[in-house]
Amino acid sequence: MTEPVIRTRGLTKWYGRNRGIEGLDLEVGPGEIVGYLGPNGAGKTTTIRLLLDLIRPSRGSAELFGLDVRRHGADLRRRVGYLPGGLRLYESLSGRELLDYFGGLRGRRDRLLEARLAKRLDLDLTREIRSLSHGTKQKVGLVAALAAAPDLLILDEPTTGLDPLVQIELFELLTEVRGEGRTVFLSSHILPEVERACDRVAFIREGRLVAMEAIAAFKARAVRRVELQFAEPVPAGAFAGLPGVRDVAQDGTTLTCSVTGPVDAVVKEAARHTVVAVTSAEPSLEDLFLAQYREAADAA
Repeated sequence: MTEPVIRTRGLTKWYGRNRGIEGLDLEVGPGEIVGYLGPNGAGKTTTIRLLLDLIRPSRGSAELFGLDVRRHGADLRRRVGYLPGGLRLYESLSGRELLDYFGGLRGRRDRLLEARLAKRLDLDLTREIRSLSHGTKQKVGLVAALAAAPDLLILDEPTTGLDPLVQIELFELLTEVRGEGRTVFLSSHILPEVERACDRVAFIREGRLVAMEAIAAFKARAVRRVELQFAEPVPAGAFAGLPGVRDVAQDGTTLTCSVTGPVDAVVKEAARHTVVAVTSAEPSLEDLFLAQYREAADAA
């Protein structure tokens, strides 16, 4: 069995009386891009800081590559590329000087890779950090995280300040990282970017893991709205009894319903009549995210 790249067991962090995360059980395998989703304050950044041993847990454990992060923190960090949220850089250095500094700390450099990354992200490494916009500073942080070709990339809100074209290029880079068998763990509250790039998503709410599953599996179980327009009125009852169908409504020759799972039964029933038009809205990751939060709130 392949060892998880990230594994936590009962990981918990309290800041005095304030909750960070509670009882987090999480596994991320090699060659995955996993999105860690939740609103601000849900516990995403706390989780990341615990994984990097930047803060210590109240209880529970965290491992990277099968090693405890507290006992092997320095060695593990050499295998990790990290982009923090709220990035802070040395303002008096140029981008190139900053990469020199980080390369010295890590103990290895790949200047050719740094140059290729800077070109793809449209970044001038000769400019001083203090002269850069917020989005351009974010590019410097991304190049620093990617340049050592780490086995694990941990990115906290990586697209903050990036223009759309650079966002697209970034996710192409992350796809290439996955193709090389390396792992990406990224936190975000911008759901379309996660839907575009990730294999699995983990939803965190008020410090607790609500669900973790492949995006395709979430969508297979999700509710979608289907609208059928017929040449003449059809019996709504024929659709109401179909598996996974509910909320059937009819307005003249138009029939609407909600369908959970496959729409095969609806299509076959519709085919018995003359269909003029079909509209089926596939749920977005945002729809699924909100549904998970409602379910968690109802269960609380």
